[in-house]
Amino acid sequence: MSIIDELRKSNVIIVGAGMTGKSLANFLVKEKIEFQIFDEKISDMDGLPVLNELPQDIDLALVSPGWKKDQSDIVNLRNRGVRLLSELDLAWSLKEILAPNQIWLGVTGTNGKTTTVQMLESILNQSQFRAIACGNVGLPVVEAVTSPENFEVLAIELSSFQIEWSNLPKYQAISILNIADDHIDWHETFDNYANSKLKLLDAAEISILNSNDPEIALRSTAHGGKKVFFSLSTPNPWEIGVVEELLVDRAFVANPQNAESFGQLLDVHPSAPHNISNAMAAAGLALAIGVSHPVVNSGLKNFKLDLHRLELVLSKDGIDWINDSKATNPHAAKAALSSYQSNIWIAGGLAKGARMADLISKTGSRIKAAILIGQDRENIAAELLRLAPHVNIYRIDAEGDAQEMMDRVVTQAKDLAEVGDTVILAPACASMDQFKSYAQRGEFFSNSVRKILKA
Repeated sequence: MSIIDELRKSNVIIVGAGMTGKSLANFLVKEKIEFQIFDEKISDMDGLPVLNELPQDIDLALVSPGWKKDQSDIVNLRNRGVRLLSELDLAWSLKEILAPNQIWLGVTGTNGKTTTVQMLESILNQSQFRAIACGNVGLPVVEAVTSPENFEVLAIELSSFQIEWSNLPKYQAISILNIADDHIDWHETFDNYANSKLKLLDAAEISILNSNDPEIALRSTAHGGKKVFFSLSTPNPWEIGVVEELLVDRAFVANPQNAESFGQLLDVHPSAPHNISNAMAAAGLALAIGVSHPVVNSGLKNFKLDLHRLELVLSKDGIDWINDSKATNPHAAKAALSSYQSNIWIAGGLAKGARMADLISKTGSRIKAAILIGQDRENIAAELLRLAPHVNIYRIDAEGDAQEMMDRVVTQAKDLAEVGDTVILAPACASMDQFKSYAQRGEFFSNSVRKILKA
């Protein structure tokens, strides 16, 4: 029985009325499949009624990835023998029917996922493949699989939540970029979080892995399959790396004793170390499915970062103002601060259980002053006082609306910054305590910079 036939014959409920739930509902409506929606917090989703209690007659539940497997409602469904299916598992089942030759490439990691899949999309769109970045960015995977565009390759950004709920997909190649503290509040332990990422290794023909990341280097040894490592160092045979100013492949060449370049460091914008790593991961995934080295180079050259990712808002009077609001955890903030020598650091928000010690110990020498906002700002302040006592700390309270608060932040930064400094919004925290999203936080910062510096 196909998955579509199974859905038609089942009492179906969507669990979760967020973005994934909306995508699932759109698919079911299009297929004229009857369903209900359950969410504890809302009663309406785009005009569709939402139940706040689970009904009795359910055969199949399509579960959004944010739900924890030990939540009482999920346990209830499991105990009742209801089949639980994630959006990714549904998409894979549909792919087997609608697009059996479609190639899935997966990207996960604590940071860099979105940039890497977009780089990969840029490369693939220079090639012979019809491809799209999807998953945790852009289109949900169900929509990408069922699209009339008939995509030949999906570059899928995968969160730890999505992987945790996924059991069916098989990937021609995957990449794990890094593993650092994040979402510990959801996964409960760092080991659980790391294992959710590493689960991808067992679902892939080829894994493109960052050997510069100690957690990946250590933990990947317990998994089989073909592994290709990339690093910022000179590559050995079967690796991807850097030789002087060149990006070099010794894994996907006729003779791994030789090497072939797929570009220069300056072809990657910006050429910060973590972004070079993203580029090598994207290149490795493309090379794994037969894209040529010149095409990889062309795709990297043509790629530009999204807003809120090391975005240069303004350069004025010898001071650079950088919006990296997407740095929502300490690992991302560490990469951002490491890209500049003298930082006026704007940070704070919701830490999500993450620890700040490693961030401060590794970047404290580059921080001149810290301007702290948000609910968990004292977590950052405590580590600065302990590990970088030379850093001057300024706290900006949440008075007025969020834009007014950001005006005060930027005014404080303007008073502190001198020639050669970088004022950088790299919060190391999520944004939802004071902003709708990291994008709004970044937008408000950019607005304040342009207004106060009269750019």
